[in-house]
Amino acid sequence: MNDITAILLAALGGGILCVIAQLLLDLTSLTPARILVGYVVLGVFLYAVGIYDPLFEIFGEGVSLPLIGFGAVIGRGVREAIIESGAIGIVTGGLTASAAGITVALLFGLLASLITKGKPKRL
Repeated sequence: MNDITAILLAALGGGILCVIAQLLLDLTSLTPARILVGYVVLGVFLYAVGIYDPLFEIFGEGVSLPLIGFGAVIGRGVREAIIESGAIGIVTGGLTASAAGITVALLFGLLASLITKGKPKRL
């Protein structure tokens, strides 16, 4: 597969996920936070049933970078930790596998809070 095809497939995969999220926002009463959590859970589920890896082979980073990819990382970490450590891996595996992503998110959140001045949300 050439680079242009890979880029187009990644854009298609990521675009489909964005369209689904937008439809959920527009047509349901789901909040953005619930949709984000749903995408992480969907990623864990797709990895657990063996669908995530074939999707990644087709769409590449288009399904890896959104929250579905984060969920798949958590699922993969739990699976590997259970194999290595037994039942305690259910608790430790997801955190170990996703530690780098969580750390980066926390650091960028801290940096953003230091650079900008937040305002309370008006209801």
